[in-house]
Amino acid sequence: MKKSLIAFIVVLVIILALPIVSFFRWTFQPKKPLKILILDKTVPTLERDKHRSFNWILNHNKYVKTNKRRYSYKKDYMGFYPLRPLREKQWDRKVIRLSEVLNLADSLDVLFYTDTYGVYFNDWYKGLSKNRRSRLIDGGLKSNDYLLLKEMKDRNKLIMAEYNILDYPTSPLDRDKTETLFGISWTEWAGKYFESLDILKNPDFPPWIVPLYEKQYRKDWSFKKSGIVIVKGNRIVVLENETHLEIEVPYIYTTTYGQEKFDLPYRVNFPYWFEVIESGENNVIANFKIHTNEVGDSILYSNMIREIFPAIIEQPGENNYYYFAGDFTYNPVNNKTAYFKGIEKLEFLLVNNAPGNGTRFYWSYYKPLITSILDNYYQKINP
Repeated sequence: MKKSLIAFIVVLVIILALPIVSFFRWTFQPKKPLKILILDKTVPTLERDKHRSFNWILNHNKYVKTNKRRYSYKKDYMGFYPLRPLREKQWDRKVIRLSEVLNLADSLDVLFYTDTYGVYFNDWYKGLSKNRRSRLIDGGLKSNDYLLLKEMKDRNKLIMAEYNILDYPTSPLDRDKTETLFGISWTEWAGKYFESLDILKNPDFPPWIVPLYEKQYRKDWSFKKSGIVIVKGNRIVVLENETHLEIEVPYIYTTTYGQEKFDLPYRVNFPYWFEVIESGENNVIANFKIHTNEVGDSILYSNMIREIFPAIIEQPGENNYYYFAGDFTYNPVNNKTAYFKGIEKLEFLLVNNAPGNGTRFYWSYYKPLITSILDNYYQKINP
């Protein structure tokens, strides 16, 4: 009995000591100063989910501002700022001004455009009926945003950008210039996986999808299972699990080059919004794949949508530009866990393997991808 009690106490002490040891290991890591600008215009809540997981990685890996202070997901970004108390619906914004572009390009090390879709009237003033697009409050890739991209590229600084900077409300002119600058082309198709297409059982299903479908196909919405919805303007494609799909959720498949350079797994499910792009002369690090059956194949073919298309591209040569053709940074994380070294080793406790859950994507894919990109660049500029 005594031996059992002693063993129990020893195990309990170890369990209690692990977080303390992990925190001290994180604390004594060297700080890595890196001047980073994050642009996020889609911030309708105080959680700031469209860039918070990127800040988690910065804090976890001790990337700090030049004054050696940690990056704050609440303050250290440009874009839309909801103000407290939220019930008063007051907001502010930080914008890239023309007079600042050259100085920013000279002083910055890293530029990351995480989201420019923006905040809309119905997102901000909750409780109103929702349609696809209400009046825009703030959003879109602006001319000055593009100019900073160009100046950063001219200086061969690290640039990361992702899904929807080319979509509405970005103007066609700024979109065309950005596509030309980085040699990519958006086909205007964007899609997402939904755990349930049943509008009665899925309260989070976008309400604008159903009328769009019924208007195009002149029949009632009758989908009940999980599936993928792909949209282009007023056109819509619905792929239902088993009816049109062999595997219900899109997957990302990584090239051998991508696996070796960024320490990425061969494949991972991706339940968030994605877009169909053409990579031009860029290196393709990974591809999306929609696993359609024969019926689904014919639907994709008739709409000129490929089942395999780029997910991550990298400009060739010595350039430092990456584009993620999906909502990569939208991952709910607890920022307090960033201060424990080795927390990722508990992935088996942190991951939910349900097809519609993105925790596996975050821990096994997004985190090592961003960590590798930042570490490689930091070593490059600090040899």
